[in-house]
Amino acid sequence: MTIHWCGTGLSALPGLRRLIAAGHDVTVWNRTPEKAKDAVGDIAQDIRAFEMETIRAATQKGDIVVSMLPGDWHVPLAEMCLGQGAHFVSSSYIAPEMRALDSRFREAGLVSLNEIGLDPGIDHLMAHALVADYKASAAYDASNDLSFISYCGGIPKEPNPFRYKFSWSPLGVLKALRSPSRSIKNFTELEVARPWDAISSYEAPLPAPETFEVYPNRDSLPFIADYRLEDAGRIEQFVRGTLRLNGWSEAWADVFAEIETLEGPEGEARLKDMSDRFWKENAYAEGEADRVVLCVALEARKEGEPVWHKTYVMDAWGDARGTAMARLVSIPVSLGVEAIMTRRIGAGVHPAPHDPALVESWLGEVDTLAQHLEVVDHLS
Repeated sequence: MTIHWCGTGLSALPGLRRLIAAGHDVTVWNRTPEKAKDAVGDIAQDIRAFEMETIRAATQKGDIVVSMLPGDWHVPLAEMCLGQGAHFVSSSYIAPEMRALDSRFREAGLVSLNEIGLDPGIDHLMAHALVADYKASAAYDASNDLSFISYCGGIPKEPNPFRYKFSWSPLGVLKALRSPSRSIKNFTELEVARPWDAISSYEAPLPAPETFEVYPNRDSLPFIADYRLEDAGRIEQFVRGTLRLNGWSEAWADVFAEIETLEGPEGEARLKDMSDRFWKENAYAEGEADRVVLCVALEARKEGEPVWHKTYVMDAWGDARGTAMARLVSIPVSLGVEAIMTRRIGAGVHPAPHDPALVESWLGEVDTLAQHLEVVDHLS
């Protein structure tokens, strides 16, 4: 069984190096082989130029293809895997086109494992653990009112005036700010056209409590079912969102005002100009420490009084092992690859697994990657 790892960007390297160091048969594919050699040439024995037809010819039945490439490559690579009898892994959200392949993967006895990076990925594992813990508790009652939040953010460890720094092209961040979101607030579906219209304050239960700005991200509602909360009680709040340093909205006020007006080709060109400027002015310096904060919480109330309330809180930053973002995105991907190799993941298109043993094991691995990880029981 060969692992075909596609893409050697900064966030891909720790997981890739882990698989190679573990002795697995890994072929590294990158559109620029020279960059891949600079990144992993000291440990990787087989580095090739990425082209669809070339990787198709090299992929054999039972192999695993990992896509750490831009999102528009995931579905074509997954379809290639179906044709070759191989499994597929990515850290990205499951697009509708990927989900549509579920029956084909099941019929072929193959796995497409997605949403197994940081966010999405580790956040899912935390959510599964909390929901399982709550349902097994004496406080569980399907008539309780439930509030769920999941906030994740990559932020500079040493704050800068812009209250944010970029480890890759800012264009994706700017485009995400133009995306609408859906969540639940006060038992009612909340639709927000632009993130800055729904920024709120959140105090993370870190050892030294810290206040951040947060806002809803994408469409949270499908995850109610994925987290198995659809029949667990009345949903008062359910939001998956992005976390930013306090003062971020003020520092970005002019950015919000401008990107809201941008339309058509001229708008896209302007976004590109802004991206280039932000990359020049607010990129991480070489060796500069980044930081990742992730908080996932579930609270149950009966007749207005809390009866169960726990939060997973993680704080990680760059160190001698590299950036926190790279560790937390790619190491879970490598764990997913090994779970497929040992047949711990069933056939079909899946996000991060619910299996309690895998959740516990993988969160144990996450504990070694972060400087701080704990479950806070707010009622103890």
